[in-house]
Amino acid sequence: MSLVIIAPSKKNTRFWQQSLSESLAQLGLRVNVEIWPEVEKPEEVLMAVTWKHPGESLYAYPHLRVVSSMGAGVDHILKDEHLPLHWQVVRIVDQELTTSMSNYLLAAVLNYHKQMYRYLQLQQHQQWGYTETPEIPLKPGILGLGELGQDIARKLQALGFDVAGYSRSPKELEGIHTYAGEGELDAFLQRVNLLICLLPLTRQTRGFLNRALFARCQPGTYLINVARGEHLVEEDLLEALQQGQLAGATLDVFRQEPLPADHPFWKQPDIVITPHIASVTKPEAAIPQVAENYRRMIRNEPLLNKIDRLAGY
Repeated sequence: MSLVIIAPSKKNTRFWQQSLSESLAQLGLRVNVEIWPEVEKPEEVLMAVTWKHPGESLYAYPHLRVVSSMGAGVDHILKDEHLPLHWQVVRIVDQELTTSMSNYLLAAVLNYHKQMYRYLQLQQHQQWGYTETPEIPLKPGILGLGELGQDIARKLQALGFDVAGYSRSPKELEGIHTYAGEGELDAFLQRVNLLICLLPLTRQTRGFLNRALFARCQPGTYLINVARGEHLVEEDLLEALQQGQLAGATLDVFRQEPLPADHPFWKQPDIVITPHIASVTKPEAAIPQVAENYRRMIRNEPLLNKIDRLAGY
């Protein structure tokens, strides 16, 4: 039995290989863990552990049964629309990742709430900038009420914010105003003045943050995107900022990463840029889940964190 790691952009694949071999051995499994492209017997590979794998690299393994993401996202796997239906796709769920994401979002929301971004700009020009209204009355709205969305919703609510959430299907969260489906999107957008994008990346949500959506928001709305760069139509964001429809944006994800040095976002004073660091899955949390799913796979037991291939998450 074999497992292949396909993650050419990762620098810690050797660590994954060694740690995963040890975790599988602790479960009583003798599995040959290999790193793409050096795979001795492709016909023995039953599981692939991937992160942004190249092209058709998965198709070299005729008996492949499970494709596991090395992180929480699976869009890099599902972008291949020809994946065999019998392949099961799973992701990593990490409570530390959830906490890390919420901490980033709390910092970003409070940056706008307390106008810290404004004071930093004034400091660069040696201006005092005192104001008698130091807090902006924000009403955060969360796009996507999965595990990450629900966590930040509760934490913002605990700080006293009036929080709303939007999802594809109806959700109920105590003390949170929830909206679902296209029919309730306008009501959601008109209730909030700060958008947090935590949507999964699917064909339906690609380019979701666009000119049409921004036009439906309240003037002066803030945007925080920590989901995927492909959710955002970058030209539409610049236009909305220039027109005042949006007041500012905090972006941790981009269509092209690293963000090119000549990208217009760098010179936009009302955009805060961070280099995709809002949350990072730790191998120590991910590897035991991968090993457990391998054990479950060979026993034909339900897998942990299996995604809905049709829904895309």
